[in-house]
Amino acid sequence: MNSEITLPIWHVDAFSSTVFGGNPAAVVALSGPWLPDKLMQAIAAENNLSETAFVRLGEHPVPLRWFTPRCEVPLCGHATLATFAVLHEILGQVETGATTDVVSASGILRVRVDEGCYVLEFPSRPTLPTRVSSTHLERVLGCEVREVWESVDRYVCVLDNQAAVEAVQVNFDLASALELPGLIATAKGSNCDFVSRYFAPAKGVPEDPVTGTSHCTLAPFWGQRLGKTQLHARQLSDRGGEMHCSIHNDRVRLVGECKIYLQGSITVPVSG
Repeated sequence: MNSEITLPIWHVDAFSSTVFGGNPAAVVALSGPWLPDKLMQAIAAENNLSETAFVRLGEHPVPLRWFTPRCEVPLCGHATLATFAVLHEILGQVETGATTDVVSASGILRVRVDEGCYVLEFPSRPTLPTRVSSTHLERVLGCEVREVWESVDRYVCVLDNQAAVEAVQVNFDLASALELPGLIATAKGSNCDFVSRYFAPAKGVPEDPVTGTSHCTLAPFWGQRLGKTQLHARQLSDRGGEMHCSIHNDRVRLVGECKIYLQGSITVPVSG
């Protein structure tokens, strides 16, 4: 027998202090167990944002999962930020000054609510040499690539300067065919420590506006090169976004703001 369930949903612009900036995420709150994976994936596809977060309320540590329009991902920064904006600002379940553990596919994460911002503590994602040639990735990005590395599920392409990152024009067909689904273009910044753009068409995200997980790689990468443990980063998408990063051994802290744009409900079918 088929029935329906109505769930609360919020649309939050993360890593931004204003609406229409940063990276939009959907947050769906569950008062019981997870929905079937197929249904959560269908909701994420219907939302058609880079990520939809599903959070189970009233549990500690907080259970959290993230879906792109095409697949579940093991870690997501901006949708975690968005989730805690909802838990703090709308539902009143997390107080200012509190640090909360989150249970995820990437292990235990921590989120602190500060005055006017949120602090994510995520695992560092180191860079490693890659078999993919810079020549091939130059065809994907449409520009000269100085260095190529890889980290977990994405390539890291170092370009000459900030202007080169701004000018990247990705061939999405070639990008979708890469062995790893994600691709970062990065360079030292002209008005910050470093800049980047992130592309993941194989995940249903042609260009991600602001990507927390990429900064789990880029903060230690640029921190080592610049001799810094605290860095100011900008992501140069059309919407744009910025974050302050700090390195703490094998963890990275990312600081950002959020703006809640929309709140409402969704009604979806469930199998009984």
